[in-house]
Amino acid sequence: MAFEKAAHGLCTLLCLLVQAAAFAPEPRITWQQPEVSLTRFQELGISNYSTLLLSEDKEVLYIGAREVIFAVNSLDISEKKNEAYWRVTEEKSAGCEKKGKSRQTDCLNYIRVLQPLNETSLYVCGTSAFHPVCDFLELSSFELMGKSEDGKGKCPFDPAHSYTSVMVDGELYSGTFYTFLGSEPIIGRHSSQGLLRTEYAVPWLNEPRFVHADVIRAPENNPDGDDDKVYFFFTEVSVEYEFFNKLLIPRIARVCKSDQGGLRTLQKRWTTFLKARLICHSTENNLIFNVVNDVYIVKSPDLQDPVVYGVFTPHLNNVGMSAVCAYSLSAIEEVFSKGKYMQSATVEAHTKWVQYNGQVPKPRPGACINNEAKAMNYTSSLNLSDKTLKFVKDHLLMDESVTPIGRKPRLVLQNVTYTQIVVDRVTALDGNTYDVMFLSTDKGILHKSISHDTEMHIIEETVLFPDHESVETLILSNKQNKRYIYAGSNAGVVQSPVAFCEKLSSCAECVLTRDPYCAWHPVKNTCVNILLESNTDRVLIQSLSGDSSQCPDSSDKGIQESMRYSVKAGSTVELKCSYKSNLASTVWTFNGNSLSMASSKYIVNHALILLNVTESDAGTYQCWSQELVLNKEFSLLIIEHVVEIKKTPPPLIRTTPTTTSAQISTRTEGLILTTRFFTMQKEKTTRMSTTPVMTTSSGGAVTYVNDKMTTPTASLSEVFSSVPNAEMGRALYLSNNNDCSLLIILVIVFFLLFVSLLTYNCYKGFLPDTCLKYRSAMLSGKKKTPPGVKDCEQGLKENLVEKGCTENQCSGTPKAPLDTGYETDPDCANGNITIKEEVTTEETEKDQPFDVKCEIKYADSDGD
Repeated sequence: MAFEKAAHGLCTLLCLLVQAAAFAPEPRITWQQPEVSLTRFQELGISNYSTLLLSEDKEVLYIGAREVIFAVNSLDISEKKNEAYWRVTEEKSAGCEKKGKSRQTDCLNYIRVLQPLNETSLYVCGTSAFHPVCDFLELSSFELMGKSEDGKGKCPFDPAHSYTSVMVDGELYSGTFYTFLGSEPIIGRHSSQGLLRTEYAVPWLNEPRFVHADVIRAPENNPDGDDDKVYFFFTEVSVEYEFFNKLLIPRIARVCKSDQGGLRTLQKRWTTFLKARLICHSTENNLIFNVVNDVYIVKSPDLQDPVVYGVFTPHLNNVGMSAVCAYSLSAIEEVFSKGKYMQSATVEAHTKWVQYNGQVPKPRPGACINNEAKAMNYTSSLNLSDKTLKFVKDHLLMDESVTPIGRKPRLVLQNVTYTQIVVDRVTALDGNTYDVMFLSTDKGILHKSISHDTEMHIIEETVLFPDHESVETLILSNKQNKRYIYAGSNAGVVQSPVAFCEKLSSCAECVLTRDPYCAWHPVKNTCVNILLESNTDRVLIQSLSGDSSQCPDSSDKGIQESMRYSVKAGSTVELKCSYKSNLASTVWTFNGNSLSMASSKYIVNHALILLNVTESDAGTYQCWSQELVLNKEFSLLIIEHVVEIKKTPPPLIRTTPTTTSAQISTRTEGLILTTRFFTMQKEKTTRMSTTPVMTTSSGGAVTYVNDKMTTPTASLSEVFSSVPNAEMGRALYLSNNNDCSLLIILVIVFFLLFVSLLTYNCYKGFLPDTCLKYRSAMLSGKKKTPPGVKDCEQGLKENLVEKGCTENQCSGTPKAPLDTGYETDPDCANGNITIKEEVTTEETEKDQPFDVKCEIKYADSDGD
């Protein structure tokens, strides 16, 4: 028996290989931040919004954050009503720092307990710099009363440690750690009679991680005379299995509200504390989920047997999987009230836990004081015998495990780590009641899912925190007409409605969503929330099987949207098709027939891309979504595209009758072609402002537009061959006076440009001596040119870039050699030109056209 249990525990570590996985599909719809309206609350400089308390009657949401408590409007959390700061003293902060903790992060006051005490006050506790303290918050003034009660056992020392608490009839039940180092876990009840707690021993609690606590009230006038019970959920290190590594086990523990502890044995200790394993095992993919992250208990008044929903992950969750298992409370009570116990046994100096098969004392150990115990004169736990109490102390672990409803998880999902869960019960239009699960992830996303006909369907996912903040707290508002989800994280709090029905734009889309909150209203022609409608059973259309055949045929079979495109041949067209369903596949049709994918057609991200569009691609394209719902395929028209090809006429011209000659010389033919070029340029200008008039010659090779001929793609030989009755060597003549006028104007323009250019160069002196004479004559009139000017001008002409000449050159002596770059005569200043000063008259300056002074010295190359 022990070997079988060990093998079963070993499977927890080794059975992570997925075999024929039966995972739930991905969420059907994804809502991003801009698409839906979410209400947020956060204050600058405040973090760790991890404790939430909802007051339905007062419509107030209380938020416990770091060193502050807020009260906001539960219908609109952005509206802050009150705030109360609760900071640690400088003395506590310094003492915390001396113990090795961070003053900036650890040595602050993190609000961890926020419970209703009565109508006028709340009971609050905080870590208070590793020295937990509790106080009372007066709601009328929203101020702390300053009682500063000891918070040991009520609130953790370390803000990173796990904790849970619930207030039951003015008494606080909590699961946390009792010491500074977090080495002593405790489940206790704090009341006016003192602290009633678990024993500090490994069989009681072994490194637990607390996640949830809640109370289940006993039915009034129940035949067993049972008591109210408080349940704790946590994950701890297994004591019944021993391996090379610590094995984690999900647990459920139970205590009775009327427990007073023992008289001699188990004084101030629980006498009704029992715990059992929670099994969440998927046989389809051979996975065991042995870490519980959160629990929610559905306690609807119309539900006789409450249902416990738990979120689980594997021990070694390196593959990122999560599961949801549901347990009936009756199955849990069956294990505690009728199951067998386990006991420790020493085998070869090792402690083993085995099933206990001996006699069980009466009344049953761990049971509440019920009618059976009262019949045996046991009215309180203080009256129980030491034999019964000693048995409870040594046999608090149940041998049997709590199995889920259906003996399998409700939901198994890959690549997701669920952190929190809340469950709402909704009665759909078919009269059935469905449990709608809201599951938050460590990436700030909220999933909504239901189970219908043994199939789990994830309706949608909503991005709550775009920065991927892990959701640490999740609360559901249970008001009939105003239901919201509140999610708390380190960054802030987000308020979300339970459904986004108004975002579904057609009847078919509304029905295919299979959301029990949503139905199509034919009169309003919109998708509505049935909780907000008065006559929900008369005119609304809803089908959780996804059957949209009830939708009107007029405009509700799909999203009737049509787009029209007029494109040029050879271009590229993108036909978009976007649909919210992640489970649907898109199918394209062309002119009513299934579209065959050719090499010029591609589908990228549901969009159809047409390359090199031709006449054959013109037509109507329709994008359909095909979705499989409960083994039935539903088609939905999403969008229609109409593609047209622009009828662009080719550039056409017309020719007039041409005069041909059989003996035109080659020279004449070249002149005609040149004239034809200018004629065609004029035709292009004329064609832009006139309406084409097309005619075609008898030969079909030449087209006429506005009495002009054009062959845009023809070669030179084709131009000649297109002329009727023409042989090789024939020429084309200008056909009207406008062509001749254009040619004459161009010739005149070129001539004027030539004359202007010649005059300008003559004026600048860039032309030979003859031109300079005319220039000098124009500038000086009848004045004579001074002697020597002609020679200087001739020297300038020869040297081009020289600015003057020497005296010898002016007198007719040979020109000095060019400077070689050597330093020769000191008088020449290393080759620098020295200009002698000369007195000139105004008349002389005017007579010299280039204003040149002829006293220029050059350095002699040989140094003379």
